[in-house]
Amino acid sequence: MTFGKGSHLHLIDGSAFIFRAYHALPPLTRKTDGLPVGAVAGFCNMLWKYLEEARGDEAPTHAAVVFDHSARTFRNEIYKDYKANRPDPPEDLRPQFPLTREATRAFNVACLEVEDFEADDIIAALACQARNAGGRVTIVSSDKDLMQLVGDGVEMLDPMKDKRIGREEVREKFGVYPEKVTDVQALAGDSIDNVPGAPGIGIKTAAQLIEEYGDLETLLARAGEIKQPKRRQTLIDHAENIRVSKRLVTLDCDSAPVDMTLESLELREPDPAKLLDFLAEMQFRTLANRVAQRFDAAPPKIEEPLPAPAAGATAATPAPELPPIDPAGYVTIRDTEALAPWLAAIAQQGEVAIDLQLDRLDELQAELIGIALSPGVGLGAYIPLGHNGGGDGLFGAAAEGQMARAAALAALRPMLEDAAVLKLGHDIKRDAKFLAREGIRLAPAGDVMLLSYALAGGAHGHGLDELAGLHLNHTRAPLKDLLGSGKSAVTFAALAPETAARPAAEEAEIVWRLWQRLRPQLPASRVTTVYETLERPLIPVLAQMESRGITIEPQQLSRMSGEFGQKLAGIEDEIYGIAGERFNIGSPKQLGEILFGKLGFAQGRKAGKSGALSTAVDVLEDLAAEGHVLPGRVLDWRAVSKLKATYTDALQTYVNPDTGRVHTSYAIAGASTGRLASTEPNLQNIPIRTEEGRRIREAFVAPEGRRIVSLDYSQIELRILAHVADIPALKQAFREGIDIHAMTASQMFGVPVERMDPETRRRAKAINFGVIYGISSFGLARNLRIPRAEAQAFIDTYFQRFPEIRDYMERTVEEAKRQGFVTTLFGRRIYVPGIESKGPAQAGARRQAINAPIQGAAADIIRRAMIRMPEAIAGLPAEMLLQVHDELVFEADEAAVEPLIERARAVMAGAAEPAVKLSVPLVVEGGAGRSWAAAH
Repeated sequence: MTFGKGSHLHLIDGSAFIFRAYHALPPLTRKTDGLPVGAVAGFCNMLWKYLEEARGDEAPTHAAVVFDHSARTFRNEIYKDYKANRPDPPEDLRPQFPLTREATRAFNVACLEVEDFEADDIIAALACQARNAGGRVTIVSSDKDLMQLVGDGVEMLDPMKDKRIGREEVREKFGVYPEKVTDVQALAGDSIDNVPGAPGIGIKTAAQLIEEYGDLETLLARAGEIKQPKRRQTLIDHAENIRVSKRLVTLDCDSAPVDMTLESLELREPDPAKLLDFLAEMQFRTLANRVAQRFDAAPPKIEEPLPAPAAGATAATPAPELPPIDPAGYVTIRDTEALAPWLAAIAQQGEVAIDLQLDRLDELQAELIGIALSPGVGLGAYIPLGHNGGGDGLFGAAAEGQMARAAALAALRPMLEDAAVLKLGHDIKRDAKFLAREGIRLAPAGDVMLLSYALAGGAHGHGLDELAGLHLNHTRAPLKDLLGSGKSAVTFAALAPETAARPAAEEAEIVWRLWQRLRPQLPASRVTTVYETLERPLIPVLAQMESRGITIEPQQLSRMSGEFGQKLAGIEDEIYGIAGERFNIGSPKQLGEILFGKLGFAQGRKAGKSGALSTAVDVLEDLAAEGHVLPGRVLDWRAVSKLKATYTDALQTYVNPDTGRVHTSYAIAGASTGRLASTEPNLQNIPIRTEEGRRIREAFVAPEGRRIVSLDYSQIELRILAHVADIPALKQAFREGIDIHAMTASQMFGVPVERMDPETRRRAKAINFGVIYGISSFGLARNLRIPRAEAQAFIDTYFQRFPEIRDYMERTVEEAKRQGFVTTLFGRRIYVPGIESKGPAQAGARRQAINAPIQGAAADIIRRAMIRMPEAIAGLPAEMLLQVHDELVFEADEAAVEPLIERARAVMAGAAEPAVKLSVPLVVEGGAGRSWAAAH
């Protein structure tokens, strides 16, 4: 690749990376021979992170990591005491220098060093060459000596602060623009590099002098004109040293002999085998696993390095099969001195399972009772923080032998935020939300619940106990054995710290073992991408959304509760009048006696093991379709009762007293299809199309000066069906923006679109959506209130007009029978239990198999949009608050509404790409208002 206009060269200051890694991370040695590798580990993680995160216009086309060859350079010939004050590198760092060069080559990045020259000289030479060739240059370093190179086509990036350094930033630091930086440095000198300069003159004074006199030589020539006697004499007496200093600090673009062409620095993907071999040799397990999953390769086998346990703990002996869980190695950590060796061991291991013990489910109001850690087999530590010695948690005295909460979090913070240590958990979003309250950003995180969900969505549950039984053949002792039951039950906080240590540490070790067991299964099951792009990145997004919450107006909900109460009373009077007596309408048994006993309606199926006749929704709908009034009024009563109990009454109790907002919680691994489930409170089931549902949405409001913004996919599941079933008529209609339900009605019933009546369109709409869910003639007849034979005729006509849908359905069902699961466009596996069974169970499984790839793809698309959204709307005074089915709800300043809608709509419309190129457009409708109802 020829280097020229459009090329972007990144020059990475390798020596700075090494020293930063060495001083930032705890010592680490290779287990097999004790070789120090801590700086190499940090270097590799920094290089990998940098290369992986450089995106868009800032991504490099060419790159090189540049190192100092040795301490002595040509500058020592100019001034023998140059850098004489610098101490020798630490003994344990010296053997790591050549390993960082090996690491750079393993990453397939050019590795440069030249004898007698500093890394800065090589960077200068290459930067000038690249700029002269018409390309851009980014120097990845915070070294002030390199700031003289900043200018047209050349900028710097401080990787620790993620801060770009251009001409203005250089002026802010030195008081002058880059072309005069060496003049200022020559005057000010540098005690670290032993550059003499002019005694008593610092950066600020030097900048003032250069700005006043124009340049260094003019200043020295006119030094006698300076009015301050001391400064005048200093410049006269030290003029020669100042000129020498200028030679020492100046980077000459033509001085360093670089024998590599710019074209040879083209950035290429690493050879996975070569890189993994190096990481395995270094025993960098965590990074090796990340690299393996990035390239969809098998992780290398690395000898298991178990951390050294704290005093009193017993480490398990590594074995091909993990030994049974044994709590003998669990310890209680009561002070920072005892915690220190565990943190050092965790840094060495590179991963640790964590579990926060909270006193309630609501992370935003919970108090921290303790923290459990497990970095390996047989190892578990519990840090008690909030046990109350058997008191009631409010007035009870704190139990003895606990760490101070602030001290514990301060000691743990570096590890919890360390990008080189993978934190493992089960539903780790909960831990991340709580820690965010403490200002701690948990990163990076792995979640065994989501691993299981990616591997086996729909096959079984993903709770910790179920996973421990399935994969570890381990059953935990019930917690009620410790807490008791009934009136004598105590809280976890009431347990003595040493008693609480065992179940807490056991939970953490189970998480650690599950990670080792499940993580390697991702590539073989071809769901690595699902976990890495649809599950794991969603954790921080949802944690932020849940923490933000949304404002409601309790007074409006109270008024609605009163109105619903009056409406219920009226419906109840009607029901009692029709039944001829009063009874408990909410009792299925009493309702059944009225319907099938007193009134003699046709009896349906029995409900469960009780033998009582069912009064489920579908039964009442069938009776209402036959013209019976009472079942219809009971359905109305149930709908209003649910709205009152679930929303207008209950929502008011969910207002957080600290934030004044309602904070729902999203279950990532709830539905098998990937749809999110909302709980405490459930905001997913507020009716969309009814007047009551709209009024409930009116109670969700934005604060003064802000607006609620809603963006909703239009008919996304029908669009996905058109794509996956390859239906030309539907695809063309979606591309042309035709009313899809009117078009379907026209196709089925021969009525021109322009003369379509509402009833015919409604029937086509019911069939369109019904087919997605594998609706039967019985179900369609109930929905449309028509005879079953007529409904079957509609379905037959539908399949005649769109035969591709039947082909898709049969193909998908066969796939489910053959594999046991179906797959979405994005690779999500959705298991379909019962697909080989007989009778009603098979019918249900068949419907699930048909719908799952469509609903799952829709869920995957909105997940992809949510994951991309924070970056897309960054800088706007706007936040994403809710996800409800195919809708995203935001809150924004009034002035930011239009740009928010524009950016969010673009993200949502393009969310399938580049993974999937849909053959139909995704249309996103947006609106804004003071309330959710006004925005939707």
